[in-house]
Amino acid sequence: MTSTRRAKRFLSAEQKYDLWVRMLTGQINQTDAAAEAGVDRTTIAHLRKMARDGAIAALTARPGRAKSSPQEASELAKLRAEVDRLGGVVIDQAIELAALRGKTSWG
Repeated sequence: MTSTRRAKRFLSAEQKYDLWVRMLTGQINQTDAAAEAGVDRTTIAHLRKMARDGAIAALTARPGRAKSSPQEASELAKLRAEVDRLGGVVIDQAIELAALRGKTSWG
């Protein structure tokens, strides 16, 4: 029994974009794009859906500062927690210093 499955082929982002633009402008149809790229038609259908969803997401985004990635958001949360922790340490040390000096009032 022989297999008719093709070996997996990975397209670069530039190749995907080129195919998508050509399909969008009517220069090539989905079947021809799949044959040219050496991939299955479902791969091209998936590419079209991803490109459409990405374009819609980009166009619905509010102008201004781009949203941070989950990794950036996680790092920012860690840094904020560290700032809060260090602020508490500074307060604790100020209280300890005041007690060691025998200071009874803060003015």
